[in-house]
Amino acid sequence: MSKMILDVFNKDMFRCASLTAAINKLPYKPSRIAEMRLFAEQGVTTDKVVIEEQDGILALLPTSKRGQAGTVAKVGTRRARAFVIPHIEQEDSVLADDVLNVRKFGSENQEEAIAEVVNNRLAAMRQNHEITLEYQRIGALQGQILDADGSTVIYNLFNEFDVVEQTVDFALDVTTTNVLSKCVEAARLIEDALGASIYTRLHAFCGKNFFDALTGHVYVQDAYHRYQDSLMLRSDTRKGFEFGGITFEEYYGKIGSVSFIDANEARIFPVGVQDLFITYFAPADMIEAVNTIGLPLYAKQERMPLDKGIRLHTQSNPLSLCLRPRCLVKATI
Repeated sequence: MSKMILDVFNKDMFRCASLTAAINKLPYKPSRIAEMRLFAEQGVTTDKVVIEEQDGILALLPTSKRGQAGTVAKVGTRRARAFVIPHIEQEDSVLADDVLNVRKFGSENQEEAIAEVVNNRLAAMRQNHEITLEYQRIGALQGQILDADGSTVIYNLFNEFDVVEQTVDFALDVTTTNVLSKCVEAARLIEDALGASIYTRLHAFCGKNFFDALTGHVYVQDAYHRYQDSLMLRSDTRKGFEFGGITFEEYYGKIGSVSFIDANEARIFPVGVQDLFITYFAPADMIEAVNTIGLPLYAKQERMPLDKGIRLHTQSNPLSLCLRPRCLVKATI
């Protein structure tokens, strides 16, 4: 019986290409950043990417007489930075006993029953990859991409791009603080960092303590209460609370003891800037994927010793970056 069951896994529907296609087609459970479509996605053919930066130099031009040579244009410096794309993989197994005597309801087709077991495992594995990608992207919005332990730094984007993190103390513990002026200060820092680039709006992901302090501040309370009173009249309340030209949204993300954002901080960033946030996907370290465009997820299976079952392997190779991290402003209480 065991041999008969395991022979099913040799069929095309259980090979690498089919499993990879299956895991990428599974229903995606969007997280907040995915819902915003903030990060563009691009597959690459290597396990590293090189980001080339050219500093555009803006200068005031003096007047000159007609017929005379004009001011010589200054050429911006070019710098290239290489980033190795992180490799993330996990394994699970489907034992012979997991599919023994399993029959899909209303069907005698054993292959369908086994495929359902495999897809259920792949769905659980995909969910782990999704939350890991969300964690990486929220790290990119904060300028520091951390590993799963919440402390090991994979990339500090401020160091990588040789810029200093910009911070605005909102002084929300002082009742006389002009919160509107703090919002304007943050906006000006972002605009200076972006230069000639145009954004559509500013958004802030807030820790719970920061959001409570903001909405509880006497300067903000009147506007916030008016917002709450008309809440039911709004067509979409997921965009957060807008004040001072910034949409403030409480961001909740925590797995075990690892919090995605500090409870006492907010991260303010521009939305709508072309090529500002991007996620690169490298190909898997599999023969089938060599020199191909990277996909978000890969899946493969192999027999366990003594035909005890099938080991499932999934992997993703994502790198999420903010290519101009100086425009990421940290707000503190």
